[in-house]
Amino acid sequence: MATKKKQNGTGTFFLGAAVGAVAGAAAGILTAPKSGKQTRADIARGTKKAARKVKSESKKLAAKAEKEFRKATGGGRKKAKSSKSRK
Repeated sequence: MATKKKQNGTGTFFLGAAVGAVAGAAAGILTAPKSGKQTRADIARGTKKAARKVKSESKKLAAKAEKEFRKATGGGRKKAKSSKSRK
Protein backbone atom coordinates (compact mmCIF):
# COMPACT_ATOMS: atom_id res chain seq x y z
CA MET A 1 0.00 0.00 0.00
CA ALA A 2 1.41 3.41 -0.93
CA THR A 3 1.75 6.00 1.78
CA LYS A 4 1.23 9.66 1.10
CA LYS A 5 3.60 12.25 2.46
CA LYS A 6 1.85 14.93 4.47
CA GLN A 7 2.57 18.42 3.13
CA ASN A 8 2.10 21.61 5.07
CA GLY A 9 1.29 23.81 2.05
CA THR A 10 4.17 26.24 2.49
CA GLY A 11 5.51 25.63 -1.01
CA THR A 12 2.07 26.16 -2.51
CA PHE A 13 1.67 29.41 -0.60
CA PHE A 14 4.99 30.81 -1.82
CA LEU A 15 4.28 29.73 -5.39
CA GLY A 16 0.94 31.54 -5.24
CA ALA A 17 2.56 34.62 -3.73
CA ALA A 18 5.21 34.68 -6.47
CA VAL A 19 2.63 34.29 -9.25
CA GLY A 20 0.52 37.05 -7.69
CA ALA A 21 3.52 39.37 -7.43
CA VAL A 22 4.45 38.81 -11.07
CA ALA A 23 0.85 39.35 -12.21
CA GLY A 24 0.58 42.53 -10.14
CA ALA A 25 3.85 43.87 -11.48
CA ALA A 26 2.84 43.12 -15.06
CA ALA A 27 -0.52 44.84 -14.59
CA GLY A 28 1.19 47.86 -13.06
CA ILE A 29 3.68 48.14 -15.89
CA LEU A 30 1.04 47.78 -18.59
CA THR A 31 -1.24 50.44 -17.11
CA ALA A 32 1.44 52.93 -16.01
CA PRO A 33 1.31 56.31 -17.78
CA LYS A 34 5.10 56.40 -18.28
CA SER A 35 7.22 56.40 -21.40
CA GLY A 36 8.88 53.16 -22.48
CA LYS A 37 12.28 54.50 -21.41
CA GLN A 38 11.04 55.31 -17.90
CA THR A 39 9.29 51.96 -17.63
CA ARG A 40 12.44 50.05 -18.66
CA ALA A 41 14.47 52.02 -16.10
CA ASP A 42 11.91 51.16 -13.40
CA ILE A 43 12.03 47.49 -14.37
CA ALA A 44 15.85 47.50 -14.27
CA ARG A 45 15.88 49.11 -10.81
CA GLY A 46 13.26 46.72 -9.51
CA THR A 47 15.10 43.71 -10.89
CA LYS A 48 18.39 44.78 -9.31
CA LYS A 49 16.67 45.41 -5.98
CA ALA A 50 14.97 42.01 -6.08
CA ALA A 51 18.25 40.29 -6.97
CA ARG A 52 20.01 41.92 -4.00
CA LYS A 53 17.17 40.84 -1.69
CA VAL A 54 17.23 37.26 -2.99
CA LYS A 55 21.01 37.09 -2.56
CA SER A 56 20.82 38.47 0.97
CA GLU A 57 18.00 36.17 2.05
CA SER A 58 19.62 33.11 0.48
CA LYS A 59 22.84 33.79 2.41
CA LYS A 60 20.84 34.03 5.65
CA LEU A 61 18.98 30.83 4.85
CA ALA A 62 22.20 28.98 3.96
CA ALA A 63 23.81 30.07 7.23
CA LYS A 64 20.76 28.95 9.19
CA ALA A 65 20.67 25.60 7.38
CA GLU A 66 24.38 25.05 8.04
CA LYS A 67 23.89 25.86 11.73
CA GLU A 68 20.99 23.43 12.01
CA PHE A 69 22.91 20.75 10.11
CA ARG A 70 25.90 21.11 12.43
CA LYS A 71 23.59 20.99 15.44
CA ALA A 72 21.86 17.88 14.12
CA THR A 73 25.06 16.01 13.21
CA GLY A 74 27.38 17.30 15.95
CA GLY A 75 26.00 15.11 18.69
CA GLY A 76 26.35 12.00 16.56
CA ARG A 77 29.99 12.76 15.85
CA LYS A 78 30.73 13.32 19.53
CA LYS A 79 29.10 10.02 20.47
CA ALA A 80 31.00 8.18 17.73
CA LYS A 81 34.32 9.62 18.90
CA SER A 82 33.63 8.76 22.55
CA SER A 83 32.64 5.18 21.75
CA LYS A 84 35.84 4.71 19.70
CA SER A 85 37.97 5.98 22.57
CA ARG A 86 36.39 3.47 24.99
CA LYS A 87 37.45 0.45 22.92
